[in-house]
Amino acid sequence: MTVSRREFLVGSTVAAAFGHVRLDHRGRTPSTGSEPWLEIDAAAITHNVRTIARLTGGKPIIAVAKNNAYGCGCAVAGPILDGLPEVSAIAVVRIEEAITLRQAGVRKPVLLMARCEPNEMEALVEHDIRLTPDETSVTELVRLARKGRQVAVHLYVDAGMHRMGVPVDRVAGIAEALRDTSARVEGLFTELTEEVEFDKQIASQVRGLANALGGRGLRVGMVHAASSHAVWHIPEAFLDAVRPGIAVYGGYASAEAWARGELKAAYRLRAPVAKVTRLQAGEGVSYHLRWIAAEPTWVATLPVGHVDGYPSGAVKGCAVLIGERLCPVIGTVSASHTIVSLGAESSVKVGDVATLVGPDHPIIHPNEVAKRAGWSEYNMFMHLNPLLKRIQV
Repeated sequence: MTVSRREFLVGSTVAAAFGHVRLDHRGRTPSTGSEPWLEIDAAAITHNVRTIARLTGGKPIIAVAKNNAYGCGCAVAGPILDGLPEVSAIAVVRIEEAITLRQAGVRKPVLLMARCEPNEMEALVEHDIRLTPDETSVTELVRLARKGRQVAVHLYVDAGMHRMGVPVDRVAGIAEALRDTSARVEGLFTELTEEVEFDKQIASQVRGLANALGGRGLRVGMVHAASSHAVWHIPEAFLDAVRPGIAVYGGYASAEAWARGELKAAYRLRAPVAKVTRLQAGEGVSYHLRWIAAEPTWVATLPVGHVDGYPSGAVKGCAVLIGERLCPVIGTVSASHTIVSLGAESSVKVGDVATLVGPDHPIIHPNEVAKRAGWSEYNMFMHLNPLLKRIQV
């Protein structure tokens, strides 16, 4: 199906509008009403990017903003990243994400690390999106370049992960097809598997491929491979630039990196207290009454659940921060509600703000919540509901 430029623009405008709310000029959070929201911490993203730059010896950073900027929102995180000198480009895997970044005012290079149909290319080129051609799309790229369009590409190499990209022995053919056109080959990249020794071999192979192509007079530009995992574990993969994702937003791709505690969680999942109830001994809460009060106990209901990205497994040992107090999650985390225990005495009232995930206490850090809930740390970011209001702080 042909995608018109108007469809691109309409779709991207809707995406960019998802819940992007800034603080007012006094630094106060606008009223969020009765629903949960996300606060995106610009200072945390800045800290994380600078930490990555330090760990990688100042290599240029291609910040990955796939999956709606790891849940933080492309329209919110994109401009923050765009303003950081350590960030040389921003990479995504969906067309709408790329267009949303441009609609949000991002001016730095945006790389689409995914194939696209030939009939989608011209609209992407109009928005100055870097493309990753494969053998089915390079003909259209050549046509656009010969029409005088300013086409910029990165060559995507499959060096062993076998997920996407062009096999190593066929990359030269694409580079040759682009040689005598106005297309600019700005980079050559691959993916890593998070198997350290194998990834070292991949990095060496891709560097060797770049050198071989350069020896034939074929431009390859910046060579990049290093993911968040590689930033801590595989300096051999730093190459010309690094390409971290989850680490930019404060998540750790390994337990070893998590133990070092060098990043700051870039989001807070927050909700107002919707109800406060005093249970008598023997009374229970939520579906199947999986939690029964052993003595008179105050509990609070929060209007946030697993549809918003808070894991159902949080009842296995997670807690929520209300004020300066940690309140255990009890019963069942349902689609739209979470219940916490306040204890025998409580001053919590309806409208008080609860923080379920964020940087304010080690127990509610995304990695710790994931560990306690039996989830992947990636799920803590990727499953954040795109309809949640996002507030930049």
